[in-house]
Amino acid sequence: MVTSPARGRWAALLLAGLTPVVAELTLGNPPLRQAWLLLLWTPIYGAGTVLIRELVRRAGRGWYAVLLLGAAYGIVEEGLALQALTSPTLYGVAGWAPRVLGLNSAYTELNIPYHAVFSVALPILLVDLVVPALRHRPYLGRTGLVVAAVVFVLGALLLRWTTAFVDPGYQAPPAALVAFVLVIAALAVLALRVLPRPPNPPAAAPRTAAAPRTVPAPPVIACLAGVAAFGYLGLLFPFGGAHHPAFTRGGWVAVPMAAAALLAVAAGLLLRRWTAHGGWRDRHSLALAGGALVAHTAFGVIANGATTTDRVSLAALGVVMTVLLALLARRTR
Repeated sequence: MVTSPARGRWAALLLAGLTPVVAELTLGNPPLRQAWLLLLWTPIYGAGTVLIRELVRRAGRGWYAVLLLGAAYGIVEEGLALQALTSPTLYGVAGWAPRVLGLNSAYTELNIPYHAVFSVALPILLVDLVVPALRHRPYLGRTGLVVAAVVFVLGALLLRWTTAFVDPGYQAPPAALVAFVLVIAALAVLALRVLPRPPNPPAAAPRTAAAPRTVPAPPVIACLAGVAAFGYLGLLFPFGGAHHPAFTRGGWVAVPMAAAALLAVAAGLLLRRWTAHGGWRDRHSLALAGGALVAHTAFGVIANGATTTDRVSLAALGVVMTVLLALLARRTR
């Protein structure tokens, strides 16, 4: 089947617009009353995720490559543009936990995986479910790829410029910037050159085949994804008046940080096991995304709602999101 260029561009625009909504708005950052801020973030978020998807599809790689490039994206945004990974003042994150090698350790552990999952992988997964005919193909031609790359770089520069107003005078050490660039390059090479190619398109079991027992039912996957997402955020992001992760103090902050790392590894191993079998279907993918997103917004209501109005509006957005996910589930079935 020949892919319509217009259809590919529409899918790319959908992905670009959806990414900052998933990554920021549905977490309550910013609150709905400041949703206009998404206009400043869409160039780096939207173009970044579109660029990652295009590179992965052109290289014939799979979800591991998406996650690795998502981590690289997180370093670009948090390390090079915002420079929040090293800043001793921005957002107050330097006080969350002891700094390690000049890095804000808890903030780094929270945000690099967060961007890999919520800023990159989940938006790509959702658009693949909305436009399944294009899921294994690039959306754009070479010109579109170049445009996405240029917009991404300009978006990063825009974010760096605006950060100067909220963190005036700070400039990350040159050694840290060089280290970030080297790690980004290493992740890109690993994702696009070293990782093995999955079957393209992946082999699918017949629709009538029953899912193996090793693949839980979609509601179970949704619940487990929700627990993992809420748990990871709750273990690392101070909320409810806390100044450190999970209401800890001093050296005890290492406990929730280690627990978050173990939770992420356990979730990754389970997901790898489930998706390795022919019983994994689109409805399982949607349950995974839906459970994580609903829990993500529930955490935002608790942790990011500065006022009652903010909490109510975010909860209402969560209801709308749940309805849209349910409609997509009906279409997926």
